[in-house]
Amino acid sequence: MATGQDTQRQGGTGRTRGRPRSFDRATALEKALMAFWEHGYEATSVSDLTRVMGIGAPSLYAAFGDKRTLFDEVVRVYSDTHGALGDRALAEEPTAREGIARMLREAAAVYTDPAHPHGCLIVHAATNCTSPEVEAMLRERRNANIAAIEARIRADVRAGLLPAGTDAAALARHTGAMIQGMSQQARDGARREELEALVEIAMAIWPHD
Repeated sequence: MATGQDTQRQGGTGRTRGRPRSFDRATALEKALMAFWEHGYEATSVSDLTRVMGIGAPSLYAAFGDKRTLFDEVVRVYSDTHGALGDRALAEEPTAREGIARMLREAAAVYTDPAHPHGCLIVHAATNCTSPEVEAMLRERRNANIAAIEARIRADVRAGLLPAGTDAAALARHTGAMIQGMSQQARDGARREELEALVEIAMAIWPHD
C-alpha cells in the first residue's frame, strides 16, 4: 500500500513525475540561433551559448546535446523559418524568373532587417570554420539551394517559358552568387535599397522567351 508521501510523489498517476525543465526550449533555441547567426559557428563558444540562452552547461547538454548537435538543430530551424524565402518563392511563383526575382528582393529585406543579425546564417556561419563536418554540411545546403534553382529553371525551359538554349546551370550559379554576395554586403552595412538595386541589375541579364 502506497504511503501518503508516495502518493504525493506519484501525483496519482502511478509514475514518478520528472523534474520540470526550468527553461523554455524553443526560446533558448531561438537565442542560440541568433548567436550563431551573429558570430558564426567557430566564434560561438559553449560559454557564449549558455550566457545568451540563460541556462547552465548541464542543461544545454541535456536538452540539445553538444555544440555541434545544437548547431545542426539551429540550421534546421533557420532553414524552415528565416531562411525559407527561397523555397517559398520558387514554389509559389508561376515562373522561375518571377520566383528568383522575389527570392532576391525578399533576401534584400531579410538580410538587412534590424530585428536580427544581418546576412544569411547558412553563408556566414562557415566563416573561419575549422570543423570539416560543419563546413561540409553548410556547403551541401548552399549547393542544394543552387540545384533547386537550376531545376526550376530547367522546368521553365522544358515548358517553353525560357529559350531552349538557356544555360540553366550558369543562371542558377549566378543567382547563388547574388545571394551569397548580398549576404556579405548586408553584413558590411549595405542598405535594403542598395541591395534591391542589385536585384534589378541581376534580373536584367535573364534571357527572354
